[in-house]
Amino acid sequence: MRHRKSGRKLKRTASHRRATLASLSTSLLRHKRITTTVAKAKETRMVVEKLITRAKNAAGATVTPAAGVHARREVGRLIKDREVIGELFTTIAEKVAARPGGYTRIVKLGQRLGDGAEMAVIELVDFNTGQEPAEKTAPEKKAKKSTPSAKGKSPKKTAGKKKTDAGGAPKETPAAPEPKEESR
Repeated sequence: MRHRKSGRKLKRTASHRRATLASLSTSLLRHKRITTTVAKAKETRMVVEKLITRAKNAAGATVTPAAGVHARREVGRLIKDREVIGELFTTIAEKVAARPGGYTRIVKLGQRLGDGAEMAVIELVDFNTGQEPAEKTAPEKKAKKSTPSAKGKSPKKTAGKKKTDAGGAPKETPAAPEPKEESR
């Protein structure tokens, strides 16, 4: 029985498991969104949420700068990339300052084709990388010109056909004049 034994072994030794979770955590903090298996995503969530909470508390405690240094060193035990640590303590900690927890989201994707493993996306909630902001909308499309489409349909083929109006009565469209060829 596994009473009071939390966490998943992930079929790895302790050192391999720690290295895997450190790598996944670093990638998640760098890219804000990664795809992995459901079990690894759930384990990564536990690690990353603790790191973000530590960074948020250190950024909020501006009374003693030594607290920030100690927190950076504690995070640095797991995250070896200095750029990611800097981003965690500045950008990410500022963005989640008002959030009381739940910094990550796991979305299940289904089974992987190779081995049938359940896949999931784990992402930081406040960084919606998959969606564009509402302010940046696509520019309006210009009106189409009356040129033949790229599929090879010419105006000759569609010109003499009968169309129906809203009442269902047939309506004939005039045939387009054929282009004149120049002789040389």
